[in-house]
Amino acid sequence: GQALPSESTIRRVLQDLEPADLDALLRSWLCTRTGTINGRTVIAVDGKTMRGARTGEDPAPHLLAALDHATGAVLTQERVAGKSNEIPALRVLLEPLDLNGVVVTADAMHTQADTAQWIRGRGGHYLLTVKDNQKTLRRTLKALPWKRVPSISSVDTSHGRRVRRTVKALDVPKWVDFPGSAQVGQVRRTRTVKGRKRVEVVYLVCSLPMTDAQPEAVAAWVRGHWGIENRLHWVRDMVFDEDHHQLRTANGPEIMAALRNLAISLIRLFLGPGVSIASTARSLSRRPKRAIKLITQPTT
Repeated sequence: GQALPSESTIRRVLQDLEPADLDALLRSWLCTRTGTINGRTVIAVDGKTMRGARTGEDPAPHLLAALDHATGAVLTQERVAGKSNEIPALRVLLEPLDLNGVVVTADAMHTQADTAQWIRGRGGHYLLTVKDNQKTLRRTLKALPWKRVPSISSVDTSHGRRVRRTVKALDVPKWVDFPGSAQVGQVRRTRTVKGRKRVEVVYLVCSLPMTDAQPEAVAAWVRGHWGIENRLHWVRDMVFDEDHHQLRTANGPEIMAALRNLAISLIRLFLGPGVSIASTARSLSRRPKRAIKLITQPTT
């Protein structure tokens, strides 16, 4: 019998919440529901800028997220400081998590000796991409005899493009100097869009030996990491229209990103990692009791 709060009231409440407290509550629940790929929990770390939340001279917030490969659930997120970058933010992001036996996948920005040592010191393992920010390491890996190494391939045809990935792996040679490295890999990615082909070759460094992580497993982790663009960033932009959202002040953008992550995570945890977020969100908007059930029902 009471009037519902107005949109402006909801907005004021959200922008005054403390992001760290909300994230801690969500993280403590989500981290108990991770899955495994080839017997291991694998967490992808990647960042996204909320372009629509820029205000005046202040830069748009850049949020670093940790996504569970197996379930597609977003475990936690961290805002990158305005005058910093993702490199130190990765440790802050992963600090609350139990990394014992976990594989952390990250892009080339995080291929840093200090980051690798920190992950290993927490009992975790890493799978990192090597690009031109590590020129000496990349040059060393590129010179290895890849032509004589067996390969495995996979094809992805989602989102109107065809991508073939060919993965090769070797035990790390003695002259490759990177903390904790046990094997190195090469990924050749051939992308075909509207008949046009583009080939990209990247190199990998992994702290798990080949006895514990065969090339098939490494290939699955690589696909899972590159999939964070489609499974999280694309969904937040195209389904939830994040870059056009008008909530820009105080903690509003970060809180809304956390709630979008929660919606994505709940849908995947209860309905399956391969479910369509877009069609499910439309269905839930028409039947809000189903949305309430996702929040309130216990999980097995």
